[in-house]
Amino acid sequence: MLFRAHRLFPIIVLLLVGFALGGCGTINEKMSASMGDHIPQWAGGLPADAPPRPGTAKYDEFMKERERKRLMPAAEREKEEQAQRAATSNDAVR
Repeated sequence: MLFRAHRLFPIIVLLLVGFALGGCGTINEKMSASMGDHIPQWAGGLPADAPPRPGTAKYDEFMKERERKRLMPAAEREKEEQAQRAATSNDAVR
């Protein structure tokens, strides 16, 4: 059975569309890990207090600071947190 050109064209177009959609799935899988960092919070992105991603320099600093606070006595930790809140509220007023 011979295919005519007018019957072969829609089949080729459907195959190309299918391959294009399949390619989008693999691209999105690889890009989604870093795209969340660039989406604003109001649009469903990461919240402002989210920790940095593992494997970055900021993550190592975050973990060191977290460990430092964990080893600190509770009374000193509360004083430090109050000082940070006061500094943050003063910056927000300006």
